[in-house]
Amino acid sequence: MTVRAWAELLRVSALFTVPGDALAGAAARGRRPDRGTALAIGASLCLYEAGMALNDWADRDEDAIDRPHRPIPSGRIAPGAALAAAGALTAAGLGLAARAGRPALAVATGLAATVWAYDLRLKHTPAGPAAMAAARGLDLLLGATATGAAKRPTRWGSGSGPAPGAAARGGLRSALPAAGLLGAHTYAVTAVSRHEAQGGSTTVPLAALAAITALGAAALRKPGGALPEPGRPEDSPPHAGHGRTREAHGPWVTPASTTPRLLLTALTGSYFRTAAGPLLHAALNPSAPLTQRAVGGGIRAMIPLQAALAARAGAAGTGLAVMGLVPLARTLARKVSLT
Repeated sequence: MTVRAWAELLRVSALFTVPGDALAGAAARGRRPDRGTALAIGASLCLYEAGMALNDWADRDEDAIDRPHRPIPSGRIAPGAALAAAGALTAAGLGLAARAGRPALAVATGLAATVWAYDLRLKHTPAGPAAMAAARGLDLLLGATATGAAKRPTRWGSGSGPAPGAAARGGLRSALPAAGLLGAHTYAVTAVSRHEAQGGSTTVPLAALAAITALGAAALRKPGGALPEPGRPEDSPPHAGHGRTREAHGPWVTPASTTPRLLLTALTGSYFRTAAGPLLHAALNPSAPLTQRAVGGGIRAMIPLQAALAARAGAAGTGLAVMGLVPLARTLARKVSLT
């Protein structure tokens, strides 16, 4: 067993596509990233890596034929070790989510169940892309649910703040549009990945390219739901006798109308450029290497999409912070394959 073998098994180069889920969820909720967001990111990273280890364990016989260089068929990692790692990482992810509160644990449990169902049962069925899309959407909702969890209850005058369950439901509702866009992107990329071993499909990359174009256009539009007032948490009532309240550290998000349009356009353009070029090449020449490159481009494109979703919600700072992960992901992808 070597460090490189485990890095290949866990596809560590794809890890940088994970933190943006929770950060985009926090932005969609209109809150500053906090301890709950950090716990959600940790849980997401563990569950993502659990899925990677479980994926190679479940596909070990298939990989022995199509990709004998992978860590398990090449003999560098034992199947039992990969399965044990998947179980341990799942437990660690759920443990971190539990520290962010029961609502976050509930979402993380659904995410873990979806990951295991995909790897063990759904991957090679028509429901596979939908399961992967659900997993990414749940990952974003985990960030939205966990963020701000440690701040309940908050008293307003003589009353008290909303119960954690009600606050979590409000957070989920506000993050659903962003989760839907991220899930749709994941669906398109997963559909292409089903052909990465042999290639041969022209229509699937073309359909994915059409979906990427539509998603880019949707990301440029304002979210469907109303944004929080500047300086007011989205689930907090106004103080009696005052028109609005302010958080102790000031406003985090701004109305979408004041988010620099140029920034949102640049982030969306980066998303489209990262995903569209490889998909077009795979459609013109549906070979296995170009199809794999299209899948890799789709995975990397999640980072600018997450950044665009954050900026779209008014959190320009979060969007820029997420984009800071791009050079790190690009550097590591040169050492460890994304697919």
